[in-house]
Amino acid sequence: MQFTEKRNTTRWLIIATSFVIVSLILWNTYTFFQIFKNEERIKMELWATSLTTINKADVATTDIDLPLKIIQNASIPIIVTEHDSIINSKNVDEEILKNKSKSRTFLANLKSQNEPIAMEYVPGKFQYLYYGNSVLLNKLKYYPVALVLIIVLFGALVYNYYKSTKMATQNKLWAGMAKETAHQIGTPLSSLIGWLEIMKADAIDPAMVAEIEKDIARLQTIVDRFSKIGSEPVLEPLDIIAETKNAYEYLQSRFSKQVHFSFIAPDEPVILMVNQALHSWTIENLVKNAIDAMKGKGNLEIRIESDPDLIKIKVTDNGKGIAKNQFKRVFEPGFTTKKRGWGLGLSLTKRIVEEYHKGKIKVLQSEVGKGTTIQIGFKKQKTS
Repeated sequence: MQFTEKRNTTRWLIIATSFVIVSLILWNTYTFFQIFKNEERIKMELWATSLTTINKADVATTDIDLPLKIIQNASIPIIVTEHDSIINSKNVDEEILKNKSKSRTFLANLKSQNEPIAMEYVPGKFQYLYYGNSVLLNKLKYYPVALVLIIVLFGALVYNYYKSTKMATQNKLWAGMAKETAHQIGTPLSSLIGWLEIMKADAIDPAMVAEIEKDIARLQTIVDRFSKIGSEPVLEPLDIIAETKNAYEYLQSRFSKQVHFSFIAPDEPVILMVNQALHSWTIENLVKNAIDAMKGKGNLEIRIESDPDLIKIKVTDNGKGIAKNQFKRVFEPGFTTKKRGWGLGLSLTKRIVEEYHKGKIKVLQSEVGKGTTIQIGFKKQKTS
């Protein structure tokens, strides 16, 4: 629980830091944009002043070389109007100016980009200069978008690398622990099998021997399960309903009578590619988790539903329930609401269902204080 909370805190801290960095970059880009825009405004005001100077100048007595250079060196699209008619232009395609519709559209676009500059060529009479943004300014507008995309892509690469590395480490650890557990159980199990044969030879109560045999078989199943962790399990065509019922019946006989079990399933078999040991482990984990949620007392139902494409196994209890914001977190490694436990049961179950059997598992519904339903879904095999 503490591990998960620390990880979530770190995750949100990284997200918040990234948001601040992106915000600062966007604010800085906006500041540059405004500076360049103001500089272009000053240039256009100089251009307007130069044009007014040329229009008012006496060519014979006034030096207009500088105003002419200013006008000629402009690289920004410019249109000068008088009474809403275009009378002059600079850096505008001739094809646009020849077409009235296109010229009006182009002029409207310039009006939307910048405020016009009024030029008083004679007292009381004005011409208006409209100008667009430079190529540099237009490119600068898209810079923040490109920068954010680069940051997002880089973040996604780092996250995927971190996630895959972490998963690989966890998988190795789990596989090593599982195989070591199987090895450790194997030795006393062999001894128990020998003692069982002695009990049979001494004609001990057959009913007692039969129950011990079941438990030894169960231990062998557990060893088989753990030995399969970390390796590709062998799947075989089995009736998923019968396999689920077998796991259910074994558990039912070994839990307190205060837990009321019920099993509802279709009568006809449904054949799927399943690993028997791992599937029974899945059912066992879900049943034990449900009984823990009910504190060993309540109603537990396993219901199997079949539709044309999907087989659904639902495990329902009337225990303490799960808060909605924890529906996905319950399957995370290390997450547990119990005082004791490693929080690996549902995480392992998810792996068995989704990675080994290509199914889906989720909290179908839950309400705090009323109970929970967890659903496993397997796609049916298409028959030719």
